[in-house]
Amino acid sequence: MSSTTGLRERKKAETRQAVHEAALRLTLEHGLDNVTVEAIADAANISRRTFSNYFAGKEDALLYGDEQRLGTLVRRVREQPPGRSAWEALLGALESLYAEADETDRELHVRTRLAMRHPSLLARQLTQRVRMESELSQAVAGRALPDGVRPEVITAAFLAALRVATQWWCADNESRTLGELVDEALGQIARPFR
Repeated sequence: MSSTTGLRERKKAETRQAVHEAALRLTLEHGLDNVTVEAIADAANISRRTFSNYFAGKEDALLYGDEQRLGTLVRRVREQPPGRSAWEALLGALESLYAEADETDRELHVRTRLAMRHPSLLARQLTQRVRMESELSQAVAGRALPDGVRPEVITAAFLAALRVATQWWCADNESRTLGELVDEALGQIARPFR
C-alpha cells in the first residue's frame, strides 16, 4: 500500500511541476494578462478540472516554485543541528538551499520580476510568505534567541533581508550573484541577532 501511496504522491508532484512550468512558459511568451487557466491546463496536458485540484488560479500555479523553495527552507531549518541558535539555523538552512540552487535561480529571477510588475502576483506572493513566515517561526521556536527577541521577529527580519536582496538582484540585472546580495543584506540585519 505504501508504494502505491508513494507513486501517487510522486505523480501529483510531477503534475504540479508540469502545470507550474507551463504557466511560467506561457506567461513569458504571452504576458500574464493574456494567459488563461484553460491555456495552462492545455499546455500541461490536463483538464481544467484537474488544474483546479492543484491550484486556485494561474497566480498560484506561477508561484508554485516560490512555495516549494520556502517549504524547503522550513524543512532545512528543522534539520539543522539542535545546538544552533535560531539565527544560525536560518543561515545554515539557507546555505544548504543556495548550494543546490544553480538552475532555479533563473526561475526565481523571472518569478520575482513578474511579481514586481503584477499586483495580483505580488499579493499572492505576500500571502504565501506570511504563511511560510509562520511555519519558519515555529521551526526556530525551540532554539536559542537573543534576549527579548521572539521567533516571529527573527524570521520576519530574515525573510525581509531575503526579499530585499532578491529585489536588488533583479534591479541590478544580476551583475552580482544572489548569494552575494543575500549575504550583504543578512549581514546588515544580523547584528542584533548574533
